[in-house]
Amino acid sequence: MNELKLNDKSYRVDSEGFLLDYHQWDENFVEGMASRSGISEGLTGKHWEVIRYIRNTYDELGKCPLVYQTCRYTDLQLKELESLFPAGYMRGACKLSGITYKESYLNYAWAENVTDDAAGFTPHKTYVIDSRGFLVRAHDWDRQFAVLKATELKIPGGLSTKHWQIINFLRRHYLERREVPTVFETCEKNDLELDELERLFPDGYHRGAVKIAGLRVR
Repeated sequence: MNELKLNDKSYRVDSEGFLLDYHQWDENFVEGMASRSGISEGLTGKHWEVIRYIRNTYDELGKCPLVYQTCRYTDLQLKELESLFPAGYMRGACKLSGITYKESYLNYAWAENVTDDAAGFTPHKTYVIDSRGFLVRAHDWDRQFAVLKATELKIPGGLSTKHWQIINFLRRHYLERREVPTVFETCEKNDLELDELERLFPDGYHRGAVKIAGLRVR
């Protein structure tokens, strides 16, 4: 736990600057964190529309809205959202909204049967995951983990060539730079529109694609 002071007020945050106490959030936190999140010219009405939507959705439903839902509600294209929150959706918009991926998690029961994609895999291999299903050690990842996780998340039709393209991109990016790419980077590098990403990973970018790739934003 770290203590962050913004305009003479202290906040308890984790090592990445996410609020540890959702209820400690206020507008002072947003204004103080904006420049630390790549917003150099101040907050606009559109920034606040996104932030208010995220918080209102969490208050009403108990979970953070997916990037797809936020873009639709605020009538923003992905590039427009990127210009507002260059640090990323979770590391920018959600962080300023006082929400971490820990509050973004959706519970899913394990499917009783895995897809045919898992044929030939080691049946009793175990993986260390956290309480939200993210792989703890990225180097433990393999294709079997991806297939099992996709089955858990009920990816329609299993993992396609396009799914693997995204998964492999995430893995390469992480191994080269030791960080998870933002949703903006992933879409741009793989020539993806947001609606196509949603069709591929309906549970979300972090809760779907990143999780299946065996990565997490700590």
